[in-house]
Amino acid sequence: MDILEEIYEIKKTCDFIKNNNFDKVALQFPDDLLVDSVQMASEIERETEAKLYILGDTSYGSCCVDEVAAEHVGAQCIIHYGRACLSPARRLPLMYVFGKRPVDLQKCASSFNNLYPDRQSHIIILYDVTYCHIIDDLLEVLSPQYPNVVKSTLRVDGNQCYILRSLHGQHVDSESTPTRSHHDGHKYIHKFGREFILKEGYKVEDYSMFYIGQEGATLTNFMMTWNHCSFSSFDPVTSVWRRETVNINRALMKRYYLIERARDADVVGILVGTLGVASYLKIIDQLKNTVRKAGKKIYVFAMGKLNVPKLANFLEIDIYILVACPESSLLDSSEFYRPVVTPFEMEVACNKHQEWTGQYVTDFRDLLPGACSHVNFPSPEADENDGEEVDVSLITGSLRSTYFSSSLPVDDDTSVVQRNKTLTVAHNNSAASFLQGRTWQGLEQKLGKTAVVKAVEGRRGIAIAYEEEGKN
Repeated sequence: MDILEEIYEIKKTCDFIKNNNFDKVALQFPDDLLVDSVQMASEIERETEAKLYILGDTSYGSCCVDEVAAEHVGAQCIIHYGRACLSPARRLPLMYVFGKRPVDLQKCASSFNNLYPDRQSHIIILYDVTYCHIIDDLLEVLSPQYPNVVKSTLRVDGNQCYILRSLHGQHVDSESTPTRSHHDGHKYIHKFGREFILKEGYKVEDYSMFYIGQEGATLTNFMMTWNHCSFSSFDPVTSVWRRETVNINRALMKRYYLIERARDADVVGILVGTLGVASYLKIIDQLKNTVRKAGKKIYVFAMGKLNVPKLANFLEIDIYILVACPESSLLDSSEFYRPVVTPFEMEVACNKHQEWTGQYVTDFRDLLPGACSHVNFPSPEADENDGEEVDVSLITGSLRSTYFSSSLPVDDDTSVVQRNKTLTVAHNNSAASFLQGRTWQGLEQKLGKTAVVKAVEGRRGIAIAYEEEGKN
């Protein structure tokens, strides 16, 4: 129990529960920490006398807070353990307990020295949340040699969110803006639950990034967002340091290919990949409006964790949009029958004012009205084509219409919608039209035509070796 107390700080967790008089508490664990869940829950329950519920096998990513599952048991708050994407939640009071993953401080500092021999380099230190306990000690070692090193701190949106490890249970400010100016001219950057201060006259692109943690979704998310910065990393598990040589431009070109696929798509499916991240309903409504204005049919799916067989049931869908937290949005859909894109990629595909500049947006909240990357859908131009444009698909080579009237009717599924003099489309029902065009549509009953036969005994054994096969 002493080891668990040191890693998970059970006493502070109990103080949080007792100080707020919570009677029902949900403990959310990722799969790799479930082995400690029963022992921790027993100790916390004994100290607080609260009723505890262990949440495992969450409906979506384990990095997101599963507020829906907690509400099913009537929990008054959630304590989230392990790695987290720090996406804002709104329904229940929430406390993060990241735990303490071991880090060799000397090897980490030595790796930093090898990666950055120039002591005047401008560097931002990023990290997986499970290593946040080492940052202050690391900065104390590096600061005398590197005066321009900037550390990032953890900061979560929401007036009921607490971070145990970094703020020692103190209340976290709510609703941070992505950027804000400090009184001395320095600029704050707040993104993905990390906040850091840039020197006056410097931009993020002027800094290099040093990341502490394993290769994975968190690092990929950082590299895609700040793709003009050079990245290096230190893996505390293997003590291996390296310069991240992943060709980020190649990754961006792959995402641009998906944008072209989205432009070609006629039927679009929205995959609800979260029920806990704030404003997910707003982005779904915005995507539905944008896709409909672009002349495409839209369907919404809620199916929990995604896999190939689930999505293969809907072959009439040309492309999917995954609405999820930033770390789960960049799904590798190479094994799926249909591509899966992010809300930002679909916005670029449908909204001609949302231009592709190489800057990538993984947080769908940045696309909402009033956010830094929001772009209004263009109004129809006063010409005979109602603002439409026709171009050639870079994938199929065929003509396609890239912009439709913002006054397009969206509720009449039986209407014939005139695009322009070049292209015309008629959709009675997208799914039904797809089914009618298939060569196979299901079992045919043929009532009265099929002769009735008696049931006979079939083969015995397993498919690899039936019993009668050995007699031949």
